Amino acid sequence: MRAAQVSRLDGPEAIEIVDIPEPQVFPGGVVIDVHAAGVAFPDVLMTRGLYQMKPEMPYIVGGEVAGVVREAPEGAHVKPGDRVLALTLLGNAMAEVTVTPAEMVFRLPDNISMEAGAGILFNDLTVHFCLRTRGRLTEGETVLVHGAAGGIGTSTLRMAAALGAGRVIAVVSTEEKAETARANGATDVVLTDGWLARVKELTGNRGVDIVLDPVGGDRFTDSIRSLAPAGRLLVVGFTGGEIPTVKVNRLLLNNVEVVGAGWGAWMMSHPGYLAEQWAEVEPLLAAGRIAPPQPVLFPLDKAADAVASLENRTATGKVVVTLR
Repeated sequence: MRAAQVSRLDGPEAIEIVDIPEPQVFPGGVVIDVHAAGVAFPDVLMTRGLYQMKPEMPYIVGGEVAGVVREAPEGAHVKPGDRVLALTLLGNAMAEVTVTPAEMVFRLPDNISMEAGAGILFNDLTVHFCLRTRGRLTEGETVLVHGAAGGIGTSTLRMAAALGAGRVIAVVSTEEKAETARANGATDVVLTDGWLARVKELTGNRGVDIVLDPVGGDRFTDSIRSLAPAGRLLVVGFTGGEIPTVKVNRLLLNNVEVVGAGWGAWMMSHPGYLAEQWAEVEPLLAAGRIAPPQPVLFPLDKAADAVASLENRTATGKVVVTLR
């Protein structure tokens, strides 16, 4: 089978398309003929050895797929021929065939394409975890998201209203990215230059209830200042490169919180949580209340470019690599 493989930690440019044997089936594993694979920021970090979890080298890039079940364990909730989306965890996604535990595999709603399906699980379930479990979003609250034209950002824009938000404010760096944010459902869009003053103006100086921040960097302190009383700042990642610090006296001023939101660690330590998430998200997708992502597509031969587009911030929306 053909696969996108990393054998040296030199960044996305080290990704090579290779021809390797199909993976071996393990007990409880589902064999999937992969049609498309999602790309996420941890894929960038892993190519440089900077992610907290490190796969054994060489490894196949990517952690989420959509495809068709070839083989499934007896009694599994999916069967051969089913259209599915799945997590493959540390790598093993950008290959023509993958094997992953049955509990990581879900039926793909009929109204969603393979390409869109490959872009759902990692980002959408991260956002669901952030807003539901860690952010404690309640009906009518205002959510602000940084990096709103990226994968996590567009998932937040697509999902927040369906999960109860009354208003969703997108922060982006360019007018082009502002158009992406509007297309994905932002109530309001502000540019990064002067964003805090604009948000205060939009909210009548009250601030926002939740900030979802996958960027980090120098806007972190202003994110705390943007919170309404009892607001929550959700730390999702650091695509900006710099890991910020916080002076905790700032948390006293408005009774606000800085909350870590590491979906992967939570999901792995809470058996059954993934299925609980999908039980809420899947009906919303199937009913059209959450629109599917509209991914930027790259062929397998351009897998290195796909991953690099996240590192150099040229990507808008979810990035997906197609294999069939």
